This record gives sequence, structure tokens and C-alpha cells, in this order.
Amino acid sequence: MIWLLDISNHTLFWYYLASNLAYLVMLIVALKTSAAHQRRLESRRLDWIKETPMAPPITIIAPAHNEERSIRLAVRNLLELDYPQLEVIIVNDGSEDRTLEEMREEFHLRLVRSVYVPRAKCAPVRGLYRSEVDSRLVVVDKEPGGSKADAANAGLNAATSPYVCIVDADSILERDALLRIMVPILENPGLVIAVGGIIRVLNGSEITGGSSSACVCRARVLK
Repeated sequence: MIWLLDISNHTLFWYYLASNLAYLVMLIVALKTSAAHQRRLESRRLDWIKETPMAPPITIIAPAHNEERSIRLAVRNLLELDYPQLEVIIVNDGSEDRTLEEMREEFHLRLVRSVYVPRAKCAPVRGLYRSEVDSRLVVVDKEPGGSKADAANAGLNAATSPYVCIVDADSILERDALLRIMVPILENPGLVIAVGGIIRVLNGSEITGGSSSACVCRARVLK
């Protein structure tokens, strides 16, 4: 019986030793990769994307369900993002509160007659609205679909840009987030097909003017 306990102790010791060594190696690799990525970001000049006429348009799609308390701030933040050709589509996914009314009052929405082709399956759309104060803002009012994917599909059907970014309606993006995520795509469009960002929780953070130091969106290349 003692020899069995002795074997178990040695097995557990070598197992935990190997696991900790593996975690240490992964940590070192992650730190080196993160540092190299940060150096690449700092060496890039983002102004050239704003100045070049070759910058492709981007559509931001934000599904919103019962977001009356934060929708004004969220939409303003999206419209203030630093990118030359931007379209913002807010999908009112069957909200039962004043989400649509809040946007209508803040951004002077007007009902528009436009071609809407439901290529992606989603719940029926009640109407399309465009802002009279900022023509980049489009609001899709639809029946509740029961999922974020259904609302995102409605936004995709209304989008007019070759690149799409889908975010939550209560998200706050860093001002230069779109410029950063487009850099790897423009540098190597044949290799990079999608990029992501770092998400940080804003709980307990103070938001001023639609931005917070606690929310940072950085590009991460997915190959």
C-alpha cells in the first residue's frame, strides 16, 4: 500500500511540474507576442487610412433590444468613430421600451422607402429609418427574432459596405478602433479575412463624452 502512495505522489509531482512549466512557457510566448504586436501598432501611421481615397467603407451593425437608457450615448459614440467612410445601422429588435423613440427624438429619424432584400433570414422588418442630422445613421425596426443572430441578419441585409463590424448596442469603442483593425486587412487583403478586438468590462468606470479609458479596442489578426 505504501508503494502505491509513493507512486501516486511522484506522479502528481511530475504532472504539476510539467503543467506549470507549460503554463510558464505559454506566458512567456504570450508576453513576447503581445510586445511585438504593440510595437507594430505603434510603428503604423493611422492617418494614411483617413487620408487615402482607397479606404473601403465599413458598416457597423448594433442590435438593440430594450436599450432606452443607453442608446443615445451608444449611437453617438459609434457616429464619432474616426473613420472616413462609415455607416451605422442600429437594429431595433422588437424593443418593448422607448428605444426607437429615444433614437427618433435624438437623431430626427424619418421613415424611408428603400429596397430591402432579405437575403439573410430574419424576422419581418417593420420599417427603415434614416437620420436627418447624420445621414450615416440607419435604423432597422423589426419584429423580435429571439436572438442576436436574427437581428444581425437584418442589419446585414441593409448594409451597403464590403466590410461589416457587429457590436453590442451597449459597447463603447475606442475612437481609432476601426482604423486599427483595417490596417492588417489593407496590408495583406489576400491573407487576412477577419480581425477581432480586445473586450474589457466597463463596470465601475466613468464614461465621459462617449469614451472611457477602461475600454480599449485593438486589432488582432486572425489568420
